[in-house]
Amino acid sequence: MEIVILAVVIALVAIGAIGGLVVGSRRKKQLPPSAPSSTPTITAPPAEPHVGEEAEEPREEPRRTIEEVTLPGAAAPEAPPAEAEEAEELPAAPEIEVPEPTEGRLVRLRARLARSQNSLGKGLLTLLSREHLDEDTWEEIEDTLLTADVGVAPTQELVERLRERVKVLGTRTPEELRKLLREELVELVGKDLDRAVRTESDRETPGIVMVVGVNGTGKTTTTGKLARVLVADGRTVVLGAADTFRAAAADQLETWGERVGAHTVRGPEAGDPASVAFDAVKEGAEMGVDVVLIDTAGRLHTKTGLMDELGKVKRVVEKQAPVDEVLLVLDATTGQNGLVQARVFAEVVDITGIVLTKLDGTAKGGIVVAVQRELGVPVKLVGLGEGADDLAPFEPEAFVDALIGD
Repeated sequence: MEIVILAVVIALVAIGAIGGLVVGSRRKKQLPPSAPSSTPTITAPPAEPHVGEEAEEPREEPRRTIEEVTLPGAAAPEAPPAEAEEAEELPAAPEIEVPEPTEGRLVRLRARLARSQNSLGKGLLTLLSREHLDEDTWEEIEDTLLTADVGVAPTQELVERLRERVKVLGTRTPEELRKLLREELVELVGKDLDRAVRTESDRETPGIVMVVGVNGTGKTTTTGKLARVLVADGRTVVLGAADTFRAAAADQLETWGERVGAHTVRGPEAGDPASVAFDAVKEGAEMGVDVVLIDTAGRLHTKTGLMDELGKVKRVVEKQAPVDEVLLVLDATTGQNGLVQARVFAEVVDITGIVLTKLDGTAKGGIVVAVQRELGVPVKLVGLGEGADDLAPFEPEAFVDALIGD
């Protein structure tokens, strides 16, 4: 009996051992393989807050005021822009300039004119100072005048007068020669001609001035500078940008006007220039200004259609009021070639005055005499540089003084 019980116990123990091995192997298969060098990470459950007697002592932390606390996600309010920044964003009004007074302007610019022009006067004085004035010398004097673009007929007249006066004078000191030459040149240029730019109307409408000329003579710039001359003399001005073929011309004229506080009337690009000129005169009359300056498009004197259009601009403007002044702008450096242009313009519109630009460059002073003789109208204004106030009323005495020097 005891043997049987022992056998049963041994069998149970054996069965238990076999079962343990099976269970252990199963557990080992279910575990994921781990790297030999890795250490398992144990994540502790979140700690629960302690209450009552188990609560921890409160830690001292810096405290913030209610003004310093912001809501989550709320952006900090932006500081209001400074008044200076707001002022910078607004477009600044153009500063109104005060043009240089026109009285004596050519005298102030005399040195600039003399630098390029006094070769004529010095050449004549040198020739007249020779001890014997023979025919060869008089021919040299004549050539000097012709080279200076004086023109054939005026040159012959001046030489004849000089010969007569030198013969009567006899002995010739440098001072006497300078005085003699000055008197004859002033007479030749024409001291008694009316050179005032007519800007006053007999009616209750503004004075109307048209500015005409070929391409590249500086009409738009001259119109802007003329506005400065008039403003300097206390006149109020409206500018008419009737050069509609170039948008840049209207922009340029408007800039000139803004600098002296003059209003500019302009139309659409490639629009009817006569319509713009008409509107400029109309607005000028409504505003009660003194003068309306009309800048026309540059045109070649050989283009019949464009020249006819220029005549149309003048006719349309005169439906409101007569044009008081038509200024022809000529580039003085073109010399005798400019006379052909002048002649054609005079046939289309009634030229009343001449503006010679670039007279301080390579121009020859005799062109003043030649163009006056060709058109029968006086030179009224001359351009002596690129500056805003370098357009000056023409003064014969100051001009001749620049020619012959001191």
